[in-house]
Amino acid sequence: MAEIRQPTADPPRLLYLITVDWFFVSHFLERAEAARQAGYEVVVMARLGAEAERLRAAGLRVVDWPVARSGVNPLRELRSLWRVVRAYRRLRPTLVHHVALKPILYGSIAARLCGIRRVLNAPVGMGFVFASGRPLARLMRPLMGVALRALLNPPGSRVVFENRDDLAAAERKRLVRPDAAVLIRGAGIDLSRAPVLPEPSGRPRVLLVARMLWDKGVGELVAAARQLKAAGVDAEFVLVGAPDAENRACIPEQQLRDWQSEGLVTWLGHRDDVMTLLAGAAIVTLPSYREGLPKSLLEALAAARPVVATDVPGCREVVIDGETGFLVPPRDPVRLAEALAALLGSAELRQRFGAAGRRLAEQAFSSQQVCRETMRVYSRLLEEG
Repeated sequence: MAEIRQPTADPPRLLYLITVDWFFVSHFLERAEAARQAGYEVVVMARLGAEAERLRAAGLRVVDWPVARSGVNPLRELRSLWRVVRAYRRLRPTLVHHVALKPILYGSIAARLCGIRRVLNAPVGMGFVFASGRPLARLMRPLMGVALRALLNPPGSRVVFENRDDLAAAERKRLVRPDAAVLIRGAGIDLSRAPVLPEPSGRPRVLLVARMLWDKGVGELVAAARQLKAAGVDAEFVLVGAPDAENRACIPEQQLRDWQSEGLVTWLGHRDDVMTLLAGAAIVTLPSYREGLPKSLLEALAAARPVVATDVPGCREVVIDGETGFLVPPRDPVRLAEALAALLGSAELRQRFGAAGRRLAEQAFSSQQVCRETMRVYSRLLEEG
């Protein structure tokens, strides 16, 4: 699978620095497994939780990093940075892959202090700082811009972006050298494990799979559901995902239960059986305010489900408006309801969009392609180092 220089002595050691183990499993595990097959020793440094044993079972070495994803306590953050420096000095990785804002900042500082030249930075999940209109985000934006210009793209490094909008914005802000920017569109989807699913009969179901955050457009979907139910549209609206208490946009669990009690939505909480849920759905929606490259939409394409998403970075990388689904303005429940109504009212349109989505997944979003592209970047960093 991988195109990489074969090791001649000790295998190169690849270290992933990421905040939490569950995100690594969801978005990077296949790439780590591909790296092992290509001859790397792979280390994952993250805050370990329920997925730690799964990582060990995959043959990966794990190092606990008890970092706060969104904390700004100075002493705690200095301890988090020092843990990375100590780990880099002890493990002496050949290549480091930093995923998201804190790992990029702390990992890049540690790499400089420890003389690690081969660095791959992946600025995923940074929409809060660079797109949010909240006061804290506006305050942080110039500070993060200065820090990223200094640390994101040292000589010999690469920066991987998940969508073209983020790549263009980084180049426009001069955060990254054009020759060092790489586009790898998300985690991809293993199509061998994602069969085309026929739409079930009966009452159509609209499915949203995401963390229960306001920024995911959950409130807009509930408002759209209320509008459609008032208009007599017969459909079920299902929310799948858990609240994320560490995120400032977290929706309180009681709010989710209140919506369910009102009969607007069914909230299932966190589920691992996404393909089973897709088998029972007619439409997938994600009215998010901003994304990197949403895996839930890739899974929808693979299952041949039409999608209604917002016309924002990340979502428009996946959804072709009028071909694989509909794109609507963010924060607009009326337009969201109109797009959902159009699909709910036409089984033929759902089938046509779904088939086009599966073709798009096969052409552009297979996880095998993502692994190959990532291994090529690793190989170039080794050769240039």
